[in-house]
Amino acid sequence: MRYWFEEPYEAFVELSDLYDKHIHDQSERRFVIECNGDKAGLVELVEINHVHRRAEFQIIISPDFQGKGLATRAARLAMDYGFTVLNLYKLYLIVDKENEKAIHIYRKLGFMVEGELIHEFFINGEYRNTIRMCLFQHQYLAEHKTSGPSLLKPTAQ
Repeated sequence: MRYWFEEPYEAFVELSDLYDKHIHDQSERRFVIECNGDKAGLVELVEINHVHRRAEFQIIISPDFQGKGLATRAARLAMDYGFTVLNLYKLYLIVDKENEKAIHIYRKLGFMVEGELIHEFFINGEYRNTIRMCLFQHQYLAEHKTSGPSLLKPTAQ
C-alpha cells in the first residue's frame, strides 16, 4: 500500500515524471472514480503478475464522497476487469488491521482473510499490523454471473 508512505511532491515536474513512468507500465491499471463529474477517488490493480495471474487491489475514496456506495461500485468494476479482461486468478489487498470499515467493505465484496502481517508498516511513530485479504476468480465469477454470455470462465481452481 504505497500511499501510506509517500511524501508529497514538491514540484510539478516530479509528478509529471511519475506519470510518464507509469503510463505505459503493464503491471498496473488505474481508474479514476467520478461522481457527477467530480473526481471522487481512485481504484487500482497494481503489481500485476501475468505469469502467476495475480494483482494487488487498491482503492481510495475522497472523504467528501465516502458513504455513498462508490467504493463498492468502483471495486466491482475493477474486479470484473481484473477477472474477465486480464484473466487474473487472484486479487489480494493489504489493509490496516484497525480499519474495520474497510475490512467490512472488503468482506462484503467477497474478499477473505488470508493472514495477518505483524508490525508490517511504521506509521506515525508506531508499527502497525495489517491483514492480507484475497479473492479468487472462480469465486468472483460464481457470485457475479451475468444474464448474458460470460466473457471468461475460470481456468484453474
